[in-house]
Amino acid sequence: MHLLARTTLALGAAAAAGLGYSVAEAHRYTLRREEARVLPDGVAPVRVLHISDLHLTPRHKGRMAWVRSLDALNPDLVVVTGDFLAHQEAIPSVLDALGPLLDRPGLFVLGSNDYYGPGIVKPWRYLTNPSDLDAQRPPLPWRDLVAGLTAAGWHDLDNAATRVKVGDLDLDVRGVDDPHIGLDRYDEVAGPFAADADLRLGVTHAPYRRIIDAMEADGADLVLAGHTHGGQLCVPFWGALVTNCDLPTAQAKGLSRVGGADLAGTPGAGGADGRGAMLHVSAGIGTSPYAPVRFSCPPEATLLTLTRV
Repeated sequence: MHLLARTTLALGAAAAAGLGYSVAEAHRYTLRREEARVLPDGVAPVRVLHISDLHLTPRHKGRMAWVRSLDALNPDLVVVTGDFLAHQEAIPSVLDALGPLLDRPGLFVLGSNDYYGPGIVKPWRYLTNPSDLDAQRPPLPWRDLVAGLTAAGWHDLDNAATRVKVGDLDLDVRGVDDPHIGLDRYDEVAGPFAADADLRLGVTHAPYRRIIDAMEADGADLVLAGHTHGGQLCVPFWGALVTNCDLPTAQAKGLSRVGGADLAGTPGAGGADGRGAMLHVSAGIGTSPYAPVRFSCPPEATLLTLTRV
């Protein structure tokens, strides 16, 4: 066999193996555990379950079962940062997946994929620029999704703010609708967070800097976001190549500081410790049905334990 033919076969085999692994990894659900020192003295630790980017269709039975199993973690608060849907008929699947978690205190915002059905994205465009909204994508019944979640007592934070009690913890919370498609109206909730709250929390689907910086400037202790899929296709020992927004790739998933990945932080308006707000970005649980792969970036939810500074 000629060298060129052997090389072509070897590259083809490697590509097939990589694709097979990426498909398998997209089903390797993982729990991330993080600790954020954001609470004042005298406040007991609080466990927040952060879920994002479910991208559910009715056929995702394994994904649904894994999400339901997270209730065994006994979280004090559940926060979902958007992109629940990936199918016109997925709302019953979402409510079934969240199941017992809906009996717990909950907060949520929507993402672009809750408004519009999935579409094919050219890979090279995803790797070079944040994805655009294709006008041909069909609308989804997002109002029914919001109705189902709020009927369970969860708070819709799409361009909204409220005070929430979680046990003895007093939270001042605010959020925005998805900045990725320009639905954010932070001016409707802007202004200093309440100084007397135990925790000042911001929530957004896509962690665009204009939103997380504004929340930090208003005194947020912690901002939760999703959207990035952790990069989805990552380079081992390097990390994410893209975030699908203007957030630096070093902050594509996990815990960091607003304005930089250094947890030591720099002085800022936000943060209970005076070093700027903390940011947690979920790598998410699902993917688009048209790109059901992950590489070096397994799907995940996070149990985020909030402790005293």
